[in-house]
This record gives sequence, C-alpha cells and structure tokens, in this order.
Amino acid sequence: MRIALLEDDVDQADLIQLWLTEAGHSVFHYENGQVFKAGVKQQSFDLLVMDWMLPDIEGIEVLQWVRQSIDWHIPVVFQTQREAEEDIVSALRAGADDYMIKPVRQAELIARIDSVARRSLSSDEANEQLFGVYRLDLNNMKVFLHEKEVEELTSKEFALIRFLFNHAGRALSRDHILENVWGTTSSINTRKIDTHISRIRSKLDLKEENGWKLSSIYQYGYRLEELSVS
Repeated sequence: MRIALLEDDVDQADLIQLWLTEAGHSVFHYENGQVFKAGVKQQSFDLLVMDWMLPDIEGIEVLQWVRQSIDWHIPVVFQTQREAEEDIVSALRAGADDYMIKPVRQAELIARIDSVARRSLSSDEANEQLFGVYRLDLNNMKVFLHEKEVEELTSKEFALIRFLFNHAGRALSRDHILENVWGTTSSINTRKIDTHISRIRSKLDLKEENGWKLSSIYQYGYRLEELSVS
C-alpha cells in the first residue's frame, strides 16, 4: 500500500517507515500538519498513519480536515501518547478507523494497518467483478463490455483497468498509478500512463452511453467515475 505518515518525531518516523517498508508498503513521511495536508493534496494514498501531538497543529484537526476534504473514506490509523478514554472517543468520532497508544509495537502496527485496509476493501473475492456494463474476468485477465470481449488488451492495460475500476470515484495521482500498475515511480516516464489511459479509454469505449467517465486532472492524474442514471 501507499501510506502517508504524519509524525514529528524523526527517529520514531524512521523506525515506523522501516517497519512498514519491510512489510512491503511505500511510506511517505511528513513532519507537520501543514506539509502533510499539502502532500495529501498533491498525491493520493491508500492509508494514513497520523500522530496527535504536532508542532504546528493538533493531529485531530488534521484528521477533521481529511474527512472534510478527501472525497472518499481513506483509512486512518491514529497514534498518540494520549490514552484517556475521552481522547480515544474524540479521535474515533472525528473519523479515525483505529487508535494506537505510543509506544507502538512493530507487529501490532502492521496487523492493525492490514486489518483497517481489509475493512476498507470489498469483501467480494469472486473471480469476476461487475461494474455496470463492464465485467472483469480476473482469472483470464479479460474485460467484457455488454458481454462482448474487449479484444487486444495487454496485461498492463488490464492491470490499469482493474486498478481504476477498483478505485472508481477517487482522484489518483500519476505516481500512485505507476506504483500500483508498474511497480515504480522513477524509471518510467509519466507520459506512458497518458498513452495507456488513451488506449483503454478507446478500447473500453468509456463514455456517457456506457455509464462511465475517465477524466484527466491537470498536473495530478486521473479519475474514473460512474455516471448517475437520470
């Protein structure tokens, strides 16, 4: 997963980043609330790990901003030395999905993050996924439109289609897409994404008649969204 970490203690942040990287996650560290908010605006993430006590603003205020500003329910794990019941209740009511008391422990942190992430995903483990008139055959990496196979899809195009549909409605940054589909952010020019997006928009005939719209977001990335039926 792509995780944003808000933690002002650099040593603690380095340790958490090491733990999560070893567990297979990509971690982006922010030392204060304002820099964190700017980072979340510029990039998209799968999960946030946030501290309460910060040098510029309380973490709970940042959490409230996240819930007001991000257009989908991104999972949030809150961590702090504050252990009073009223503090825990305040964080959960503000929108935290889980709450950990410092000092956090490696195995528990990873387990809680994995648990929160699983709850945020669809519980459907079928071999097929339906998205309106589109059907994804996960075993054979095929896509059907109105039950007619979309021909000549490459494996990367299928991976990109699956990623976009499974994050429908979300604004996805180019780096986020590169990490999840190509497994990198550095060695591939982002124009490769634009080329693949253009191809799948054409191959899938993503337009109003089929109930979906794939839009570019200037200097950011893309959003696939389902259109409401009038």
